[in-house]
Amino acid sequence: MALSCRGVCRGASVILLYGKQPVGVKASLCTPRLASTKSSSLWFVRHYSPSQARRGIGRSIVSRLKWVNEKYERFLQRRFPRFYALYHTFMKGFRLLFQDAQEVRRIMTRMFSDSVEHQNVPYRDLEKLRQVRRDLIKAIPLVIISIPPFANYLVFILMYFYPRQLLIRHFWTPQQLVEFQRVYHSQRAQHHWPIVKGLESTSTSVQDSRLKSRLMELCSKVRHGVHPVVSDVHAVRTLFSGPPLGIKKMYADQMRHLCPLLFLTPRLPGFWIGRRLNSHALELMQLDRSIVQLGLHQLNDTELREACYVRGLNPELLSPAQCREWLTQWLQFSTHLKESETSLYLHCMVLLTVNYPKHQRH
Repeated sequence: MALSCRGVCRGASVILLYGKQPVGVKASLCTPRLASTKSSSLWFVRHYSPSQARRGIGRSIVSRLKWVNEKYERFLQRRFPRFYALYHTFMKGFRLLFQDAQEVRRIMTRMFSDSVEHQNVPYRDLEKLRQVRRDLIKAIPLVIISIPPFANYLVFILMYFYPRQLLIRHFWTPQQLVEFQRVYHSQRAQHHWPIVKGLESTSTSVQDSRLKSRLMELCSKVRHGVHPVVSDVHAVRTLFSGPPLGIKKMYADQMRHLCPLLFLTPRLPGFWIGRRLNSHALELMQLDRSIVQLGLHQLNDTELREACYVRGLNPELLSPAQCREWLTQWLQFSTHLKESETSLYLHCMVLLTVNYPKHQRH
């Protein structure tokens, strides 16, 4: 009995698609009609659905792109090592920036969903929010410059020649991070003695003779290389909540000398500078209280050094034990301050750092 051409073709097609003998088709191909065609079609859809096919193609493309990228990186590393170092730093920076963005999103979502008050946010989450906000503010001018057509080439050149001024920390190499922190600290250290001198000159207008003598004694200790204790600072705290040294009562020149301590620009009107100084000081005071809640012993060495650096101390030449000792003293001082005493908080970023330890260089 001869086979119809239609039957043979149908059987062969199904065998080609499935890679196996279809249901209802004999090995000798002597049956001209397929049995249970509907169930065979359902078997194909079930095992080769469009979503599975798309995922398979997607994985293949991603795998291929990854292979091409690795090959390109090896080529750059072999032929252009300096450019590869820059390229690797930028790619790593984008990954870190993306991770920070995800972390901030997670923190903000939890704060809103759980109705967490700002003062109850854990220390590491608060520090992450503070740092990311500063990074975004620094990145805004670069984003604005890159808006015009073809301006991205100019931006790339500027970033290459001025990484400290234009790039955020994600795009710095470890060597640049150490170098730039040293530069920033040397810049704020230039204002240490003008701040102490401003305190001495302001003390002449203090009416209370007892407070006046204590303030002069405190400034004299700092000038002669003595590291003051917390009780020396607390003895004059009332002078910094009102005139003449309160955050809203200080001379504009004194406030402008305080700005570099927090890496703020002093080229603003006096009232605006006062508001920014007060806001940043309150934020740091909240972070101090969060450290106390967490426990100072919970901070690792990197977090210790970063906490010291943000509060005015250069940790480059300090051991982790010295950083912990200084931060312990700082927390004893700051956690007893009121919100109206932010001026004292800012001045102590000089008074309690400039002579710790005695052999520290700026």
